Amino acid sequence: MLVMRASKAAAIAAIAFFASLVAFGNITDYQTNFNFVFHVFEMDTISPSATTEYRAIMNPLLQNGAYMLIIAAETLTAILCWVGAAQLFGALRSSAAEFNRSKGFAVSGLTLGFLVWQVGFMSVGGEWFGMWMSKQWDGVPDAFRFFVTILAVLIYVSLKDDELA
Repeated sequence: MLVMRASKAAAIAAIAFFASLVAFGNITDYQTNFNFVFHVFEMDTISPSATTEYRAIMNPLLQNGAYMLIIAAETLTAILCWVGAAQLFGALRSSAAEFNRSKGFAVSGLTLGFLVWQVGFMSVGGEWFGMWMSKQWDGVPDAFRFFVTILAVLIYVSLKDDELA
């Protein structure tokens, strides 16, 4: 069904738009957003009774490097999803086999986005650095919302499409 195919392409474009806005914000407002990374890595706002502060990274070069890696991954997520959406829009009226084959960039972008927010923010930031313990710098709820949305789109897009009627 053409509507389903267009819906999948539009959902990918929506994720591309989101990742673009996130990357743009991190690039154009580097210091404000870097403060988040800084405090998570420094672990300076977690529970004073936590015994995990040995995990903190105090080195500004490593903090900035990690933040640049985050920005690069968010940017690559956006690019892959934009290309993927364009390919799917371009293949809307193609055979089912060709439309399904055109999902590669989209699936790659969605997978990378999932990994950025699930592994980067939930696992590394949330669990390793104890971000969940910080009242001011807890990005776990936002990361969860982001990666679940991306995962839902990834599952939807991955479903095989049939021939058009």
